[in-house]
Amino acid sequence: MSREAATTAGLLITAREAMEQFVDVHVDDDGALSFRHAGVPCAIQGVELVEGLVVLSLTCVVAWDLEDADVPRRVAERAGQGLFGTLGAVATDTGWDVTLRYAFPAEGLAVGPLGTLLMLVVSTAERVREDLVAET
Repeated sequence: MSREAATTAGLLITAREAMEQFVDVHVDDDGALSFRHAGVPCAIQGVELVEGLVVLSLTCVVAWDLEDADVPRRVAERAGQGLFGTLGAVATDTGWDVTLRYAFPAEGLAVGPLGTLLMLVVSTAERVREDLVAET
Protein backbone atom coordinates (compact mmCIF):
# COMPACT_ATOMS: atom_id res chain seq x y z
CA MET A 1 0.00 0.00 0.00
CA SER A 2 1.39 3.42 -0.94
CA ARG A 3 1.88 6.12 1.68
CA GLU A 4 -0.98 8.11 0.11
CA ALA A 5 -3.34 5.12 0.27
CA ALA A 6 -2.32 4.35 3.85
CA THR A 7 -2.85 7.96 4.93
CA THR A 8 -6.27 8.15 3.28
CA ALA A 9 -7.30 4.74 4.67
CA GLY A 10 -6.24 5.78 8.17
CA LEU A 11 -8.25 8.98 7.93
CA LEU A 12 -11.33 7.07 6.77
CA ILE A 13 -10.96 4.71 9.74
CA THR A 14 -10.93 7.72 12.06
CA ALA A 15 -13.97 9.18 10.26
CA ARG A 16 -15.81 5.85 10.59
CA GLU A 17 -15.06 5.71 14.32
CA ALA A 18 -16.19 9.33 14.67
CA MET A 19 -19.50 8.76 12.89
CA GLU A 20 -20.25 5.43 14.58
CA GLN A 21 -20.87 7.43 17.75
CA PHE A 22 -24.00 8.81 16.04
CA VAL A 23 -25.12 6.57 13.15
CA ASP A 24 -24.67 3.13 11.61
CA VAL A 25 -21.86 3.40 9.06
CA HIS A 26 -21.37 1.20 5.99
CA VAL A 27 -17.90 0.85 4.46
CA ASP A 28 -18.21 0.63 0.67
CA ASP A 29 -15.96 -1.54 -1.50
CA ASP A 30 -13.83 1.48 -2.43
CA GLY A 31 -13.34 2.44 1.24
CA ALA A 32 -15.84 5.30 1.19
CA LEU A 33 -18.26 5.54 4.10
CA SER A 34 -22.02 5.82 3.73
CA PHE A 35 -24.78 6.36 6.27
CA ARG A 36 -28.20 7.92 6.78
CA HIS A 37 -29.16 10.50 9.37
CA ALA A 38 -32.77 11.64 9.76
CA GLY A 39 -33.61 10.48 6.24
CA VAL A 40 -30.56 12.15 4.68
CA PRO A 41 -28.19 9.77 2.86
CA CYS A 42 -24.54 10.81 3.20
CA ALA A 43 -21.15 9.64 1.96
CA ILE A 44 -17.60 10.42 3.09
CA GLN A 45 -14.60 9.98 0.82
CA GLY A 46 -10.95 10.71 1.47
CA VAL A 47 -8.30 11.90 -0.96
CA GLU A 48 -4.79 13.28 -0.77
CA LEU A 49 -4.93 16.36 -3.00
CA VAL A 50 -1.19 16.93 -2.86
CA GLU A 51 1.49 15.41 -0.69
CA GLY A 52 0.66 16.26 2.90
CA LEU A 53 -2.87 17.54 2.22
CA VAL A 54 -5.45 14.84 2.96
CA VAL A 55 -9.03 15.97 2.56
CA LEU A 56 -12.30 14.41 3.64
CA SER A 57 -15.29 15.13 1.43
CA LEU A 58 -18.78 14.75 2.91
CA THR A 59 -21.76 14.75 0.55
CA CYS A 60 -25.34 14.70 1.83
CA VAL A 61 -28.32 14.25 -0.49
CA VAL A 62 -30.66 16.71 1.18
CA ALA A 63 -33.71 16.17 -1.05
CA TRP A 64 -34.57 14.78 -4.45
CA ASP A 65 -37.35 15.04 -7.00
CA LEU A 66 -38.66 18.31 -5.57
CA GLU A 67 -41.19 19.65 -8.08
CA ASP A 68 -41.44 23.23 -6.78
CA ALA A 69 -39.95 25.62 -9.37
CA ASP A 70 -38.91 27.90 -6.48
CA VAL A 71 -36.33 25.38 -5.15
CA PRO A 72 -33.25 27.21 -6.57
CA ARG A 73 -34.26 30.48 -4.86
CA ARG A 74 -34.95 28.72 -1.56
CA VAL A 75 -31.64 26.86 -1.76
CA ALA A 76 -29.80 30.13 -2.52
CA GLU A 77 -31.41 31.80 0.51
CA ARG A 78 -30.24 28.98 2.78
CA ALA A 79 -26.78 28.99 1.22
CA GLY A 80 -26.43 32.61 2.29
CA GLN A 81 -27.09 31.73 5.93
CA GLY A 82 -23.50 30.71 6.69
CA LEU A 83 -23.93 26.95 6.53
CA PHE A 84 -21.21 24.38 6.98
CA GLY A 85 -20.85 23.26 3.38
CA THR A 86 -22.05 24.23 -0.05
CA LEU A 87 -25.65 23.71 -1.11
CA GLY A 88 -26.42 22.89 -4.71
CA ALA A 89 -29.60 22.29 -6.68
CA VAL A 90 -29.65 20.33 -9.94
CA ALA A 91 -32.64 20.04 -12.26
CA THR A 92 -33.50 16.49 -13.34
CA ASP A 93 -36.34 15.00 -15.38
CA THR A 94 -38.26 14.36 -12.16
CA GLY A 95 -37.62 17.61 -10.26
CA TRP A 96 -34.83 19.24 -8.27
CA ASP A 97 -32.12 17.33 -6.41
CA VAL A 98 -30.40 19.20 -3.57
CA THR A 99 -27.02 18.30 -2.08
CA LEU A 100 -24.83 19.68 0.68
CA ARG A 101 -21.09 19.18 0.24
CA TYR A 102 -18.26 19.95 2.61
CA ALA A 103 -14.56 19.21 2.05
CA PHE A 104 -11.84 19.98 4.57
CA PRO A 105 -8.30 18.97 5.57
CA ALA A 106 -8.79 16.42 8.31
CA GLU A 107 -5.44 14.79 9.01
CA GLY A 108 -4.58 14.99 12.68
CA LEU A 109 -8.14 15.42 13.95
CA ALA A 110 -9.04 13.06 16.77
CA VAL A 111 -12.25 10.99 16.74
CA GLY A 112 -14.20 13.36 19.03
CA PRO A 113 -13.51 16.65 17.23
CA LEU A 114 -13.90 15.01 13.82
CA GLY A 115 -17.27 13.58 14.83
CA THR A 116 -18.41 17.00 16.05
CA LEU A 117 -17.38 18.67 12.79
CA LEU A 118 -19.02 16.03 10.60
CA MET A 119 -22.23 16.11 12.64
CA LEU A 120 -22.41 19.91 12.28
CA VAL A 121 -22.58 19.38 8.52
CA VAL A 122 -24.99 16.44 8.72
CA SER A 123 -27.25 18.37 11.11
CA THR A 124 -27.26 21.28 8.68
CA ALA A 125 -28.34 18.90 5.90
CA GLU A 126 -31.11 17.59 8.15
CA ARG A 127 -32.41 21.11 8.90
CA VAL A 128 -32.30 22.14 5.25
CA ARG A 129 -34.15 18.95 4.28
CA GLU A 130 -36.85 19.62 6.88
CA ASP A 131 -37.30 23.17 5.55
CA LEU A 132 -37.35 22.22 1.88
CA VAL A 133 -39.67 19.24 2.26
CA ALA A 134 -42.03 21.16 4.57
CA GLU A 135 -42.32 23.99 2.02
CA THR A 136 -43.19 21.74 -0.94
